[in-house]
Amino acid sequence: MIIALPRFSQIKNTLINALLLGNKSTPELWGILTVYFVQGILSLARLAISFFLKENLGLPPAQMSALTGIAALPWVIKPVFGFISDSLPIFGYRRRPYLILSGVLGSFAWLMLGTIVDNLWSATVSLLLVSVSIAISDVIVDSLVVERARKESLGQVGSLQSLTWGTSALGGVITAYLSGWLLQRLSSQTIFIITAIFPLIVVMVAGLITEKSVNQNCVNKISSRKPSVKQQLQELWKAFKQKSILFPVVFIFIWQATPNAESAFFFFITNELGFGPEFLGLVRLVTSLATLVGIGIYYKFLKTVSFQRILGCGILISSSLGMTMLLLVTHTNRVIGISDRWFSLGDSLVLTVMGEITFMPILVLSTRLCPKGIEATLFALLMSILNLSGLVSHELGALLTKWLGITQTNFDSLWLLVIITNLSTLLPLPFLCWLPATNLRTEEP
Repeated sequence: MIIALPRFSQIKNTLINALLLGNKSTPELWGILTVYFVQGILSLARLAISFFLKENLGLPPAQMSALTGIAALPWVIKPVFGFISDSLPIFGYRRRPYLILSGVLGSFAWLMLGTIVDNLWSATVSLLLVSVSIAISDVIVDSLVVERARKESLGQVGSLQSLTWGTSALGGVITAYLSGWLLQRLSSQTIFIITAIFPLIVVMVAGLITEKSVNQNCVNKISSRKPSVKQQLQELWKAFKQKSILFPVVFIFIWQATPNAESAFFFFITNELGFGPEFLGLVRLVTSLATLVGIGIYYKFLKTVSFQRILGCGILISSSLGMTMLLLVTHTNRVIGISDRWFSLGDSLVLTVMGEITFMPILVLSTRLCPKGIEATLFALLMSILNLSGLVSHELGALLTKWLGITQTNFDSLWLLVIITNLSTLLPLPFLCWLPATNLRTEEP
């Protein structure tokens, strides 16, 4: 009896299909995934930025938190980049040239950080330019993802979001430990110069995006004419004021806008606990791997669970687990025999997994809220509101840090900041009914 063995091409196609979570492999999809991958790779400089602001520029915790919020401003105005891309084609194209522009601008901004930045204002400008470059590329690929995601069946719901978010997380995994290891051996400025190489990859893959020149449709101007900015704004307002869209967005904003203790905690673990760049790189590696685990758990087991249930339970669990930071802040972990380093690794692992499990539904929900016809623009607006909540979170954290008197050397009130920030995440729970009771269906392709 002859046993037919699968051909290599069949095995390859099966592996690619599994790798892409069932999404059809096309050059454009690989180009989109590459852009997300580069966004993850750019986290190579994340630790370098924190240490540069802390040590080279001498910023205190509150000021660092405020600057972090300001640097996120371009993400708040993402719809503006979408409008510009739609309304002002470059050489007849609305997507490819803007990806090229974002890559060039990003590379220039990182080079600025690595060479001429030596004060707070120049650092602010450079970080803003970095954010602008990433936000432009992100709004382009997000629009393409939304268009594809609307064609998913209920069985495939969330697969594309999981794939793109996972690709970005994979880039973060690759550079996580390396970011600390390099910073232990090189200056922050040198790492910025190395990072300047990666935005150029976006320039190289821009040609993979499938796009027809707007000039090709000149023969049929009426059918190909895009709605004006005024019409798009009217459609946006008409959709946004619907309770089915407005209420979930307000819920998400309230939740994500609660204050955080990120900057104060960074100063605590570096100044008080003495964690160096290499160990922090290891922590980032653990959290990056945990991100992939969280995405995998959501896609495998939770993608069809109702938004009310998964976000309600997720908020309660995350808030409870977040209180474990008190053990580290009060050094109680040492009393029970757990070293600071091991406790930090374990705590980061658990909190990150839960964080991703609760964040993935937000991405899926945002996609499902977008009515057909304005999905790309409305999705960009929803993501901007989400980013605005992050900015508010950092600024509120900065105010609390300042109000509690937490500085580079004084962490007496850090325990109170941890309690306030964790309890505040429970604020949106009374409005859980604003979320859809069941997972939303889309039209079958």
